[in-house]
Amino acid sequence: MGKVFWNGGALLAPVPPALVTCGTLESPNILTIGWTGICSTHPPMTYISVRPTRHSYAMIEKSGEFVINLPTTAMCREVDFCGVRSGKDVDKIAKCGFHLEPSDKVSAPLLSESPVSLSCRVTQKIALGSHDMFLAEILSVAVDERYLDSKGKLNLQQSGLLAYAHGEYFSLGRKLGAFGYSVKKKKHPPRKAKG
Repeated sequence: MGKVFWNGGALLAPVPPALVTCGTLESPNILTIGWTGICSTHPPMTYISVRPTRHSYAMIEKSGEFVINLPTTAMCREVDFCGVRSGKDVDKIAKCGFHLEPSDKVSAPLLSESPVSLSCRVTQKIALGSHDMFLAEILSVAVDERYLDSKGKLNLQQSGLLAYAHGEYFSLGRKLGAFGYSVKKKKHPPRKAKG
C-alpha cells in the first residue's frame, strides 16, 4: 500500500496533555496545553503554545511565568475539563479538586497531584498564527518523592502518565528500552579460571 498525502496539519503525536498553572497562589488559573515540548538541554528550555483568546494567555504574558504539570491517567477527566472550560467562567482548580503549592522559583503555583512539575520563565514570545509560543527556561523541576528509588533515581514510568494523540487520550504502554540501549555493549559473565 502507498501513502496518502494530506495538507499540513497538527498530527505530531503523542504529546503530553500538560496542565499549565499560571498566576499566583492567591489568584491562580489552570489550562490544558497539548502543544509543548523540550527545545534545548543546556540551558533547559521548553515552550507552550497558547491561543491569545485563552484566559491564561494574559496572565502568562503579564507575569512571564508558568508551570508545566505532567498529568497521570487518573487525572484524565480533569485534564479534559481544564481544556474545554475557561477560568473566566469557572474556578477549574476547585471544580477538579486540585491542590496547589508554591514553586521555589516562580510565582505560578505547582499542582500537588502532578508527579512532575516544571517551573518556567518566559524568554521570548513568538506569534505563529492561531497560537503564540511562549519560549521559556526551565528554572526548576519538582518531583513527587514516591517516584524516586533508594538512590534518588526517577522512576516516572510508575506514575501512569497520560498521553494525547489526535483528539484522544491514552495511557502510556510498557517500557521498550532506555535511551542508548540499541548501542549498549552487553555485559558478559566473568570467565572461570582454568585449573
